[in-house]
Amino acid sequence: MGLLERVRKQWFLVAIGLAITFAYLQPSVGMHGGPLRPEFTITYVAVSTIFLNSGLSLKTEELTSALMHVKLHMFVQIFTLGFFPTAVWFILKLLALTSINPWLLKGLQTVGCMPPPVSSAVILTKAVGGNEAAAIFNSAFGSFLGIVITPLLLLLF
Repeated sequence: MGLLERVRKQWFLVAIGLAITFAYLQPSVGMHGGPLRPEFTITYVAVSTIFLNSGLSLKTEELTSALMHVKLHMFVQIFTLGFFPTAVWFILKLLALTSINPWLLKGLQTVGCMPPPVSSAVILTKAVGGNEAAAIFNSAFGSFLGIVITPLLLLLF
């Protein structure tokens, strides 16, 4: 497999690498108030575009079929809102024995209890040829569950 063919096949990873490199070289472009205005473009434009693109590219039959995978949805939600926060809690208990700032550990616990970002779940699933309809459903459903479950998890941990 030639280099050009490999780059075409792994275009998403190459694009992520380039974006990270450009962000490192010119961080002012993406800063709050910078030319890209991320406070507006990411919050409103990017997420809306991802959902619109994903929704328009899905067939109704695919979405209906994806909704019927109840075991998949249960596994994903239990893993992301149950197992992962618990694993983070155990890791943070170990890190608490070090000299790491306790507020950093509390912040990591908060992030660990939150559902994963919707846009990245859909993009990554689409990039690897996964079940995009199930990813959209689980991302949206997890975000709605996260409104209630995240505060409960933070009280628990």
